[in-house]
Amino acid sequence: MDMKEIREQAKKRMKGCRVCPECNGKACVGMIPGFGGLRTGRSFARNLESLQEYGLIMRSMSGVEEPSTAVEIFGKTLSLPILIAPVGGIVLNAQVDGDPEEEEIKYDEAVSQAAMEAGTWAFTGDSGAPYMYSSGIASCKKRPGCVVPTIKPREDDKIIEKAVLAEQSGAPAVACDIDAATLINMRIFGQPVGPKSAESIAKVAASIQIPFIVKGVMSAEEALACAEAGAKGIVVSNHGGRVLDGMVGTADVLPEIAEAVKGRITIFADGGVRHGEDVLKLIALGADAVLVGRPAAVAAIGGGAEGVKLMLDTFKRELCDAMMITGVRDIRCVNPRILKKLK
Repeated sequence: MDMKEIREQAKKRMKGCRVCPECNGKACVGMIPGFGGLRTGRSFARNLESLQEYGLIMRSMSGVEEPSTAVEIFGKTLSLPILIAPVGGIVLNAQVDGDPEEEEIKYDEAVSQAAMEAGTWAFTGDSGAPYMYSSGIASCKKRPGCVVPTIKPREDDKIIEKAVLAEQSGAPAVACDIDAATLINMRIFGQPVGPKSAESIAKVAASIQIPFIVKGVMSAEEALACAEAGAKGIVVSNHGGRVLDGMVGTADVLPEIAEAVKGRITIFADGGVRHGEDVLKLIALGADAVLVGRPAAVAAIGGGAEGVKLMLDTFKRELCDAMMITGVRDIRCVNPRILKKLK
């Protein structure tokens, strides 16, 4: 199996994604449910554009031959700084044929198995139907220490209930994607979600022993608020451009967020990551690790665990090449001078 075959199989199965040669949001504008960007798709597109506005500077005389891609997250060593982003509602979003619960289980099994084999973590999703969270919990129990269940911004007590379940299931951390407060999919299911306050974050963080990650932070002010509330990690993310049109991209705000909280809280970032070079750029801009969403979904649906593992291996190889040619020996010590703003 190669990536071309995986993409061909995914294209046959998925109606909620065009599986385009360049995943830039142009062919899937407004496809929600689906993997498109909301309304005009500008937020989706801006994630890629903001990354493309940075160029890598070659330093091929540095003598780097075997760069280290290992990172430490919450005291655990991962073999690479690339994690699987949470994707839930596979039948609803990917629009594949099959029983919704069975397809959800297959998806979570694929991403979590591949992550374990690659020495990294997979975030799993949540949505309106109970099986959409319990599926990730089941994978978490099978592969303790490798799965980070992600909870929609429900009422605080519901988040705590689900977070405790994740902790009991062997999760290394648990997340809440607070940027899903206006997500169309949750409205379809009639589920009560809404904005979260610093008080809510503090309440959840204090209720569990494992690290609490807040996904959907796009300002230095909210990053600081999360750190002060006791969150151990944030994901700089605009939810793939799926919750609000006309937003800035991840790379637009990551440097100022890193300036505010780097070293105080673990910084993850997602949005527009398509190759290993994108990973290196986001880390140079201040992230400790990155999350990959749409490419992982295509790989899982087109090739199962083998497809996702191949995708991760490909990203790692590309990242190593980018590190060698820019003179980066250790991904934990990336100098932002390897980047130049092009515009």
